[in-house]
Amino acid sequence: MTRSVRRTRTLQVAGAGAAALLALSACSSSDDSSDGSSSPSAGASGASKLSGTVTVFAAASLKESFTTLGKEFEQQHPGTKVSFNFGGSDTLAASITSGAPADVFAAASAKTMKIVTDKGDAAGTPATFVRNQLEIATLPGNPDKISSLKDLTKSGLKVVLCDKTVPCGAAAQKALDASGLKLTPVSYEQDVKSALTKVELKEADAAVVYKTDVHAAGDKVEGVEFPESAKAVNDYPIALLKDAHNAEAAKAFVALVQSAEGQKVLNQAGFLKP
Repeated sequence: MTRSVRRTRTLQVAGAGAAALLALSACSSSDDSSDGSSSPSAGASGASKLSGTVTVFAAASLKESFTTLGKEFEQQHPGTKVSFNFGGSDTLAASITSGAPADVFAAASAKTMKIVTDKGDAAGTPATFVRNQLEIATLPGNPDKISSLKDLTKSGLKVVLCDKTVPCGAAAQKALDASGLKLTPVSYEQDVKSALTKVELKEADAAVVYKTDVHAAGDKVEGVEFPESAKAVNDYPIALLKDAHNAEAAKAFVALVQSAEGQKVLNQAGFLKP
């Protein structure tokens, strides 16, 4: 009887000891697994932190939208700064191929982007992120009663166009050619903002610009749509540049432009979806 009791107690102690060892082993294994899974996460978080300046060369018509997105980018990535150079796409492309330091190029036409890609200065294939359509900008109230592209050919009317080498100028010429119209402007401007400014300052009666620029000008001008503009819609491509000094931040900015958030800002400005 005594031996039986002792034997039972011995088995109980042995069982309890084994259970404790199993629990300790499981706990240790759990701790190891936890440490292993958290380390990569911490490392990835550290690697994703961006800093420094992103230099973006962008078509003049993108000024308002990209300025907004630049501020948003800086808020999302403390320690970064987005520096813009806005102007005529052809001038910007020439600067890039001449060695001007830039991380991103956003052009107002595939033709001007091709200047950069042909020189091998883009990293990867440019992507179209928005499209833009032309509109006639007139003085507030449209005192000259302009209602069509043909009206711009009236004698005595001072009309301004973008230079034919600039995307907005090339598009305007394409619309005029499609309509069989000939127009001699009082001046050709190097970018769309300069053309619009001529109307805002009342130095011209009208200008052929983008819808987005008429939208951005508010009550300083009045917009007149014309059907021929549908035949001269410009695609806007964006590309990371091969010699980007801040490639990681540049990629993140391009991603923001292409994101739903970026597209919302651009669409609100009047740009069309790609």
